[in-house]
Amino acid sequence: MATRISKNFTLDEMTVSATAKQKGIINAPSVDEVCNMCALVHHVLQPLRDAMGESIKIGSGYRCTRLNQAVGGVAGSQHIKGEAADLCIDGDKIKGKRWFDWIKAHCEFDQLIWEHNAKGSYWVHVSYRSDGKNRQQVIQELLKK
Repeated sequence: MATRISKNFTLDEMTVSATAKQKGIINAPSVDEVCNMCALVHHVLQPLRDAMGESIKIGSGYRCTRLNQAVGGVAGSQHIKGEAADLCIDGDKIKGKRWFDWIKAHCEFDQLIWEHNAKGSYWVHVSYRSDGKNRQQVIQELLKK
């Protein structure tokens, strides 16, 4: 049985990674990292889920350092601390923009980024710092290589 973080989110979905499975990387968070994921879920992801009334798929949540390197993440990524999640929008840019705008208007967060890659995939990156030092930094569009 999966460890539930909130009524709609589990620890498994915040740590699962196809890249980790493929490369044999154990993506196991520490207690501090789990606490950070819980804060992100309770302050941003669950409120978003409740407001939108639709499921939210996590494309990338917690990443251990080795996994972060394997996916080309930046060295200081908040994913490593369990403070960030990338929300899949499955090609629905309207839904993604709606989620982005709702988080921006209703949540405390550290970073909120509308990201995409050269292949045309879009996602919402959001982070939350449980130490209360959230910057409310918004980046409207970021092209990831």
